[in-house]
Amino acid sequence: KERPMASTTKIMTTLLLLESGNLDEEFKVDNDAIQVEGSSMGLCEDDVVTKLSLCYGMILPSGNDAANQTAVLLAGDAVKFAEMMNERAEKIGLKNTNFVTPSGLHDDKHYSTAYDMALLTREALNNSYFREICGKQRVKIRFGNPPYERWLVNTNKLLYLYEYCIGVKTGFTDEAGRCLVSAAEKDGVTLICVTLNAPNDWNDHIKLYDYG
Repeated sequence: KERPMASTTKIMTTLLLLESGNLDEEFKVDNDAIQVEGSSMGLCEDDVVTKLSLCYGMILPSGNDAANQTAVLLAGDAVKFAEMMNERAEKIGLKNTNFVTPSGLHDDKHYSTAYDMALLTREALNNSYFREICGKQRVKIRFGNPPYERWLVNTNKLLYLYEYCIGVKTGFTDEAGRCLVSAAEKDGVTLICVTLNAPNDWNDHIKLYDYG
């Protein structure tokens, strides 16, 4: 069923940024792009940041500011970036997905399915940077003006609620409800679990992994 998927959208946004290369190159943020509602990694005007820091900012605290900055950086604006997202989705084989926003903030034409999000996550986990980022409970990164070190904390509580969990991404909007994309490894088997609009998602995923 096609449903809004909230900030699990950032799996795609982060993957595209990781695939663009030069992850440690520093640049100044676009001051308009970072003015956005909802969750944030804490970007301020004229901050200096790296692509890798933006990736951590999208996946751990679910920064909408980082997602908007990524769209401007890679495509010039969110509309052109959505085209990039949809082209990549087509290559992966996502047949019931349409991206409109880089962050997952609600738009009636922005949707996916649990199955498509699982396919996207399988693709993303093949990227070693993505796998490392989404598995961290917290991380110290450096950005700002001038840059200084600060901690980012992951919204994905499954990382410490379930010992085999290795990621991946939470999401929530009023329209989408609680969304969770996770992955777990046990005895050489990797499983991916996706729930969209599941109020008891932590426990649902643990039960599904135990079953799987």
